[in-house]
Amino acid sequence: MLALTSLVCAAPHDDARTQTTRSSGQGSSIGVEEVARGLNNPVYLTAPEGDARLFVVEQPGRIRIIDNGRLVEKPFLDITGKVGYGGERGLLSVAFHPLYSSNGFLFVNYTDKNGNTRIERYTVSSDRNLVDPAAAKLILAIDQPYSNHNGGLVMFGPDGMLYVGMGDGGSQRDPHNNGQNPNELLGKLLRINVDRGDPYSVPSGNPFARGGGKGEIWAVGLRNPWRFSFDKPTGLLYIADVGQDKYEEVNIEPANRAGANYGWSAMDGPDCFKSSGCNKSQFQQPALTYTHDSGTCSIIGGFVYRGRAIPEVVGQYFYSDYCNSWVRSLSYANNRVTGYRQWIDGGLGSIVSFGEDSQGELYICSSNGRIYRIVKRPGTSTR
Repeated sequence: MLALTSLVCAAPHDDARTQTTRSSGQGSSIGVEEVARGLNNPVYLTAPEGDARLFVVEQPGRIRIIDNGRLVEKPFLDITGKVGYGGERGLLSVAFHPLYSSNGFLFVNYTDKNGNTRIERYTVSSDRNLVDPAAAKLILAIDQPYSNHNGGLVMFGPDGMLYVGMGDGGSQRDPHNNGQNPNELLGKLLRINVDRGDPYSVPSGNPFARGGGKGEIWAVGLRNPWRFSFDKPTGLLYIADVGQDKYEEVNIEPANRAGANYGWSAMDGPDCFKSSGCNKSQFQQPALTYTHDSGTCSIIGGFVYRGRAIPEVVGQYFYSDYCNSWVRSLSYANNRVTGYRQWIDGGLGSIVSFGEDSQGELYICSSNGRIYRIVKRPGTSTR
């Protein structure tokens, strides 16, 4: 059974009115091709700029390389000895520095043997397929009160800063109100400068850089932002936030907007969550939500497609759900979702994460230990 099962299963849902944009139609013109199999709980895929290799994160604590269609036997990085693995815990992502080709820096997000989040920097060795696991530099450590809602993604933004997605700390219903507490790093999107300071500095543009909260915070009010992504051509940030009882949501905001409050745990999706109610106008409303009324349980956020292989869907944001494992894309224009389309209706195991290579092509990491590339079916149209 996939170790991430608890990541995606919220409490049993109540019947709720539908709060979604209607689908603009089913489509079978996009499919997948298998790229690799036999991986141990693959949870993320990425590549440095200009690098044709694929780097796959295995949750127990390894990073594997797929080179020219071949899974390299020896891990690129193996830190299984210090990773606390199980449930939502483990090695959860890797981010290559924008100047990786010259400085060799990569950053990982994992939970240690005590279940706490650690962001560490490593440096590639003289062997381009190997990192020395002993050459770790601790960047940031965050205590986790429970075993779930760890967030888990590190990613460099277009501004060169390192962004870190942090869940609310776990349990259910945010018992410590971390999502709305500016003095806690949990339930937030963090933004730090790893090119200045030791081990980092707080960018001056962060909302609490001069006080009033933790300086590392960029956005607040998130429950479990398992995956987020930036779309450079439009300057937008997409955050897929795993919901509680009723809703899954996608938040879309300008990437340079500091201090957005996405509502958790005063809100869940488009509704007030706490029994005392809330003032919705205080919070950024999700761009898209869907309910748990069709067997869904947890949104798996992806990327805006910017590859060349399927020009008809350039600019569309791809996402999935762990329990249903369909693949959908949404279109966004003039500050609103203008429609979405379902391309794949399951059959790929449980989708755990999307990935993007250096050419903008998209991939799927599955609970069945396989990596798939999203492709256009021959002789079909995606219009």
